Amino acid sequence: MHLSWASAGRVGAIVLVSFLLQVSGLGQLRLLGGSFDLIPLAVAAVAYYSGSLPGAVTGFSAGLLLGAGLGQALGAAALVLAALGYAVGRYREIRDPAHGLAPIAVAAASTFAYLLVTATVSFMLGFEGAVSPLLIRETFLTVLLNSLLAMPVFWIVAKTLRGVLDDDPFVRRRRRARPIEAGPIGLRGLDV
Repeated sequence: MHLSWASAGRVGAIVLVSFLLQVSGLGQLRLLGGSFDLIPLAVAAVAYYSGSLPGAVTGFSAGLLLGAGLGQALGAAALVLAALGYAVGRYREIRDPAHGLAPIAVAAASTFAYLLVTATVSFMLGFEGAVSPLLIRETFLTVLLNSLLAMPVFWIVAKTLRGVLDDDPFVRRRRRARPIEAGPIGLRGLDV
């Protein structure tokens, strides 16, 4: 990602719009006992297309905005979302998945990790919370709902970031294997 005011403005707009949608109504919308959680989806999408460092910065700023906007502890959500953004961006840098449905798996894994680590950090900080089978069901349903919402969110983020990314997310790239050169006696891969 090119570091410029345009890229910072686009990422800031993504974080702000996802926060406003989450707080204004999408977070309160309940389907089958689960709810949508747009913040980890937006952070994962930015990290997926831009890399580990912009993903970590996006996660940290989204966590600060989430903590300040909801009146929660400021560092907990920022820490979890920064780690999430870094991990998703690093996964993209190492693996470079070429499959078109990879955002669904990334969204499911990042939502599950976000919910699990947020619950763990809240427990370690001493916030009261009951662990029950209903919480496990709600976590499963939230992961499922975010997986359904993944493709539109990732597409919107890719369209928004298209001009400032190093690689165009809408161009398919295929890695080609290097041909194995023949050895001196004509056998492939044999250096005799």
